[in-house]
Amino acid sequence: AKDDLALLMTLEQGKPLKESLGEIDYAASFVEWYAEEAKRLNAESVTSHLPNAEMSVRREPLGVVGVVTPWNFPSAMLTRKAAAALAAGCTVVAHPSSETPLSALALAELGERAGLPAGVFNVVTGDARTIVGAMCADARVRAMSFTGSTEVGRLIAAQSAPTMKRLVMELGGHAPLIVFDDADIDKAVTIALDAKFATSGQDCLAANRIYVQRPIYDRFCAAFARRIERLRIGNGLSADADIGPLMHERAVKKVEEQVADALTHGARCLTGGKRHAAGPLFHQPTLLVDVPDEALIMHEETFGPVAAVTPFDDEAEVVARANATEYGLVAYVVTENGARQARMGRALEYGMVAINRVKITGAPIPFGGVKQSGIGREGSRHGLEAFTDLKYLCLDVA
Repeated sequence: AKDDLALLMTLEQGKPLKESLGEIDYAASFVEWYAEEAKRLNAESVTSHLPNAEMSVRREPLGVVGVVTPWNFPSAMLTRKAAAALAAGCTVVAHPSSETPLSALALAELGERAGLPAGVFNVVTGDARTIVGAMCADARVRAMSFTGSTEVGRLIAAQSAPTMKRLVMELGGHAPLIVFDDADIDKAVTIALDAKFATSGQDCLAANRIYVQRPIYDRFCAAFARRIERLRIGNGLSADADIGPLMHERAVKKVEEQVADALTHGARCLTGGKRHAAGPLFHQPTLLVDVPDEALIMHEETFGPVAAVTPFDDEAEVVARANATEYGLVAYVVTENGARQARMGRALEYGMVAINRVKITGAPIPFGGVKQSGIGREGSRHGLEAFTDLKYLCLDVA
């Protein structure tokens, strides 16, 4: 089943098969973890402040949860939401992206085979405006969980306001990656490569702005260009493909517009920079250097295989530049200085900070951002509690 699900994902989404296989494992981990975490959703006793009273607090399921998932991680984003909601005792109505509905339908089929009762986990495909609009308007839907753009997240929040729904939203990223001059350059380049080019850059966690301290800037850029040139582009079903196609023509055009804009603002292209001969939806892995803060790519998510690198001089400067955005999902830092690691962890206005590594996500951790990058958290016990209401009971025992 794992191989079948991964093959289906690559066929409809395009990502390399090795990435699809990894996502299926990741998706399954949320089901396994929440199946156990449900056992720990316990009531709590409260020490009474009133005479002859016994007090307790318990958690109860919200009810119906509306789930809206994106195309870039069509299986993992669904299980991260649905497994938590089901473990909390809720039912789920899920609407997958119209560009990747088959992965969601396959999971629904597996749920049915596993014995989920009819009506507990529902997948509805079709026109997003109609389906999501109906979810938001229906008072029986008590929560909306959405992963996607900040623009659409705002729309869902506005449409959900009349019925006062609980909202869990994971929105835009635009992550900074900050490399200090005490970093090992080879390690920093590997981190940058993984943080930028996984899923062809179509990831809310992708490093969109790479700041490198000036003493190592030229060496980093040269080494990064060499590594990017070794990336292999091709059909996702090819065993050696590192970079697959972008999702649609709109995505390719956005990448081209950001590259052209950066060059107009004085950036230099060290490698890549245009579409690839593999097909109309393939874009070369691209490295732009000397990118000024005024360029579009420094303000907007790219969602494509373009790395934008710019120098900085000191810690205070780079913190200010990294925080100068409406987004706040994840930030990456590469430094060997322990005191600086602690300072950066506090100073960066992001829901998650990764220091000297890229992979930080998983079922046990609270995934989410601050500012315009989201509301609430997914994963961890916090992701489970998001789909519950607290009920306080006070019993007279006189």
